[in-house]
Amino acid sequence: MTRSAPIDDINEKNLVVTAPKTHAAGIQAVAVALDRGIAQAGIVRTARSLLRLNQRDGTDCPGCAWPESQGHRKTAEFCENGAKAVAEESTLRTVTPAFWAEHSIAELATKTEYWLGNQGRITHPVVIRPGDTHYSQISWDDAFELIGEQIRATVPDRTVFYTSGRTANESAFMYQLFARSIGTNNLPDCSNMCHESSGSALNPTIGIGKGTVSLEDIHQAELIMVVGQNPGTNHPRMLSALAECKDNGGKIVAVNPLPEAGLFNFMDPQTPKGVVGKGTNLADEFLQIKVGGDLALFQALGHLLLEEEARIPGSVIDHEFVAANTDGIEAYRAARSVIDWAETKKATGLDRAAIETVAQLLIASKATIICWALGLTQQPHSVNTLKEIINLLLLQGNFGKPGAGACPVRGHSNVQGDRTMGVWEKPKEPMLAALDAEFGIVSPREHGLDSVDTVDAFVHDRVDVFVSMGGNFALACSDTDLLEKAMQRVGLTVHVSTKPNRSHVMHGLTSLILPTLGRTDTDDKHPSGRQVLSVEDSMSVVRTTQGRLEPVSEHLLAEPVIIARMANATLGEDHPVDWKAMAEDYDVVRDHISRVVPGFVDFNVRLKTKNGFVLPNPPRDTRSFATDIGLARFTVSPIEYLSAPEGHLILQTIRSHDQYNTTFYGLDDRYRGIKNGRRVILIHEDDVTELGFADRDMVDVISTYQGVERRADTFRLVVYPTPRGCAAAYFPEANALMHRELVARESNTPGYKAMTVRFVPAGATA
Repeated sequence: MTRSAPIDDINEKNLVVTAPKTHAAGIQAVAVALDRGIAQAGIVRTARSLLRLNQRDGTDCPGCAWPESQGHRKTAEFCENGAKAVAEESTLRTVTPAFWAEHSIAELATKTEYWLGNQGRITHPVVIRPGDTHYSQISWDDAFELIGEQIRATVPDRTVFYTSGRTANESAFMYQLFARSIGTNNLPDCSNMCHESSGSALNPTIGIGKGTVSLEDIHQAELIMVVGQNPGTNHPRMLSALAECKDNGGKIVAVNPLPEAGLFNFMDPQTPKGVVGKGTNLADEFLQIKVGGDLALFQALGHLLLEEEARIPGSVIDHEFVAANTDGIEAYRAARSVIDWAETKKATGLDRAAIETVAQLLIASKATIICWALGLTQQPHSVNTLKEIINLLLLQGNFGKPGAGACPVRGHSNVQGDRTMGVWEKPKEPMLAALDAEFGIVSPREHGLDSVDTVDAFVHDRVDVFVSMGGNFALACSDTDLLEKAMQRVGLTVHVSTKPNRSHVMHGLTSLILPTLGRTDTDDKHPSGRQVLSVEDSMSVVRTTQGRLEPVSEHLLAEPVIIARMANATLGEDHPVDWKAMAEDYDVVRDHISRVVPGFVDFNVRLKTKNGFVLPNPPRDTRSFATDIGLARFTVSPIEYLSAPEGHLILQTIRSHDQYNTTFYGLDDRYRGIKNGRRVILIHEDDVTELGFADRDMVDVISTYQGVERRADTFRLVVYPTPRGCAAAYFPEANALMHRELVARESNTPGYKAMTVRFVPAGATA
């Protein structure tokens, strides 16, 4: 039976620490998934939602962007965390106007994201105006009129339109069209905070900002390197693909600072082996690298591969591929001809023998995939690190053949689709020209604000209107304390949301919360009947998604309808874009997309096929590279790594197993053995002693960036098998330590894996 929303908030005194797990998934994952679903939505509603999840003509999981098989799909085509995401969205708990009347902003500001998010689905649009202490109900008409008035009262460059990856393709397309119709490219999104470094590295080197592999390639690879990611928690369905690779004879190398359970053993609860607790051993080699040491590692691997090629010509380099498709091999060969092994050890923490073992696996492999996630994208030298990965893949011709390629594993469902649809602060001219020709508008050409720029604009009072299509900007970004204070000075904040979150509490002088349908909700209040949306997964497959659950409130509107009505209220009925037609029939949106976005010709027809369709990918499809020189590029970067002064550590942020981005499903980080608390610092036992503390001591954490300090109070030190000199804390609790100027060069991605910190006893003066 369903359980009511929690009354009590997190009590860090209840923290329980046990030994980390050595396997992922298993029967316990099934039990937890079902328990969370039934607690939130009941048995029938949970069954209806889960049995349709990731099925053809079903609902695309609102969690991660891992692709579905183009062949047979299991009855339970979802993971534990996908089930938790659906439970959160399909919940029968509701946040009605009575909730807002009962709880003041002052009270809600004291609550954690766990408490706020678990209250349930928002049922009515609400507003808070200057001087109000509580949100109160507002009609949809009045809400849209208020938005239109506020946007017209300012200039386009002082408006910002943020979006999270959950937004479907059709909504994203309309959203960026609305912003550009107003006259701004201020379109920050969650990609700016996650995989922007990937695009910044891939576009100039291989001519596309996306991965170049399919799910079938994962199965067929001879070698897969899983670098800087935790698949057991962040995209658990990847474990099934890795297990299939192993069954087919492939080998896996895991490279990560923390020994995550999902890197070692996978107990698939849908197989007899997983049920009896044996599982599949995944990683053949595990390199426990220091945070920020990956650039040095890949440079060392490049050196070893070239050394072997010199010893046995033709044994490593795919000379035919390199000669026909690449530029810069000689400069790369010269740069990697020598190596300082002592510095490599200092950078990586790895012995030379361990690196040489992995080099031999690369040399032996004729089809290699290198996968990565945020562990590589959120450091100052992230872009150069990823370019080194491309160097290795180019050297052996690992593009455009089965089982080979580059695989940035995107986190949030449809975060890649949002970018494809034009949600980007730096749009390219062909996209803008196509929009202008299709709709009779004049799109702005000046680049807009990304997420980090937006934080800076908030801090310096350069934002008048902030519209958030999903997401939780206040909690997700760096410089939390400054950002929250700055957001409260903005004239209007608008949040299109399903559930309460921290950004609703750190609101503008006037603030609107507009409740929207979720992925699992039926969208049928249209003249043309029930509507279907589309998403793009991490491997460029576009497919349908549609919900079938009865919405918890008749007052919810679909995202395309909300965008259309905001646009009409702002731009007027005589604007050249027919917003009403798109809101009434999403086929109309897709017809526009088919004429504007490359790869979407006959969108409506192709979307109706059995598995959707795959977008063009020149490196994968034709071994061609659409860079400015028409060739893939080898690049040369100097060695660079993170090091902390005496008395300090390098801190990285991580997510718990009961968490997806800023959403907390619960308080159990099961695989790491952390339960009932979140304000912890995972730290090597020798570092604890050397710094003068003991396991479970309470500390305040102080970060230092260019002489400027940030502070986050009351964390508990927990001895954990991290590399020496490195520590880990949960995102977003540690975000207050992140200076907004600590970013990855070129991509401007926050350096969440690069903070320099020290500790003082809790409550002590720094």
